[in-house]
Amino acid sequence: MNHLKNRKPSIKQQLDKIQSAEALMQFFEMDFETPFINIHGDQLIKRFAGNVIIRQPEDWFDYRRCLKNAYCRIQRSLLPKGGRSACRGCSSCERR
Repeated sequence: MNHLKNRKPSIKQQLDKIQSAEALMQFFEMDFETPFINIHGDQLIKRFAGNVIIRQPEDWFDYRRCLKNAYCRIQRSLLPKGGRSACRGCSSCERR
């Protein structure tokens, strides 16, 4: 029974307690721009939740990747249409 008391909450349980996009970014140790989060925080949370449903992450790193992909997609959607400008969102993006 002692091992149950020392058991760490699952990632899903920890995520259920997070109340904001800022807290979500901090939980996954991701850098972010506060003005961007203030404007797009709700959209980020929705995209993240959608990515989680689609990808069925298994560990912290998989969940983090779902959040990074959501952040990156929103950043890319803000780029001018029709141009060949590179995404300026994430310097560590897997798309590079």
